[in-house]
Amino acid sequence: MVEVAPSSKPPVVKIMDYGKFKYEAAQKAKEARRNQANTVLKEVRFRLKIEAHDYITKLKRAEGFLQAGDKVKAMILFRGREQSRPEQGVRLLRKFAEDVAEFGTVESNPTIDGRNMVMVVAPHKNKSEVKTEQNAQRAANREAARSAARGDSAPEGTAEPAPAE
Repeated sequence: MVEVAPSSKPPVVKIMDYGKFKYEAAQKAKEARRNQANTVLKEVRFRLKIEAHDYITKLKRAEGFLQAGDKVKAMILFRGREQSRPEQGVRLLRKFAEDVAEFGTVESNPTIDGRNMVMVVAPHKNKSEVKTEQNAQRAANREAARSAARGDSAPEGTAEPAPAE
């Protein structure tokens, strides 16, 4: 006898194999762990005097992180006299935030942390949503590859007769 719903009045019990019940509970827990995805904080570092091409490269890298569902920490490293010009760092980070607005939103505004200025951008989609989309896309691609390998010209479910030799 296994107690199914202990909080209900009266408690619900079911007569079943306890080993089977434990196995099914373990399978549900395993599936939940597989679908759970941890959001990782990725970091993109800039210098204050960054060239346009280098900026674009860092921007594309950050966009990839955001599309994968990870948070991005944009950091500007100040050296020497650059520390006396934090407004330029704020300007660069605001431009960065505008450029990645399609993929994420600013979670924390630019703040000075020692010799660095830091801003965190969070993705629009969380990691688990991205993961389920990728799994669905992979399944569709596998199915398309299988049907192409079989040479399906007939609708699915109907078998064509084999050619006589």
